[in-house]
Amino acid sequence: MSGIECLGGEKVWFDKPRYDEAERKFYEGANGPAPKQQQSASQSGDQDMVGRMKSLELENQSLHKVVRNMQSTLQKLESRVAQLEKSPASSASITVPAPVKAAPVKQAVEEEEDDDVDLFGSDEEDEEAARLKQERVAAYAAKKAKKPVLIAKSSILLDVKPWDDETDMSKLEECVRSVAMDGLLWGASKLVPVGYGIKKLQINCVVEDDKVGTDILEEEITKFEDFIQSVDVAAFNKI
Repeated sequence: MSGIECLGGEKVWFDKPRYDEAERKFYEGANGPAPKQQQSASQSGDQDMVGRMKSLELENQSLHKVVRNMQSTLQKLESRVAQLEKSPASSASITVPAPVKAAPVKQAVEEEEDDDVDLFGSDEEDEEAARLKQERVAAYAAKKAKKPVLIAKSSILLDVKPWDDETDMSKLEECVRSVAMDGLLWGASKLVPVGYGIKKLQINCVVEDDKVGTDILEEEITKFEDFIQSVDVAAFNKI
């Protein structure tokens, strides 16, 4: 069979233009709407941009108007202040009232009292006033000196630790209470277990803040180094 006869039996070759047309329409239909959508999107974007520019122009105009109003108000205030500074005398005359004259009545009263004035008793009256003043000052100073002075005090709870469990705790407490100072008063005490059979001495004391401090108190207690290992402040309260 020849090639022409083979082509004559195939319909595809002779219908190729129709298939090409169908393929072209298919691709046009598939790709056609995309440019329109892009165009519509770009147009909507341009419209939004135009709207924003118009709104910005309106805001700019309103701001210009506000600035102009503020400038005019400021100019009015400056002119008003300048006028007030130029005429201080007129403003003072408006605010200050004129004094009322009552001289005739005062003169009449003075004339009536002229006969009762003692021209020679002024020195005696001054001396009497000075004496009374000195007496009042002395009485106030004496009253203030009798007033009791408030003394600041503190309550201190001390932890006194021995070296080991063989330390005589009664002797340790005796050593602690033997510390005597002006402004120091020892209080109650108790033994508190620490561990491994060792107990520490908790003892309370009241001190005057101006006379006794915690540093000097710890220094005096730790001098009994044969019984006392260390001293710690467990609690400190102002009274």
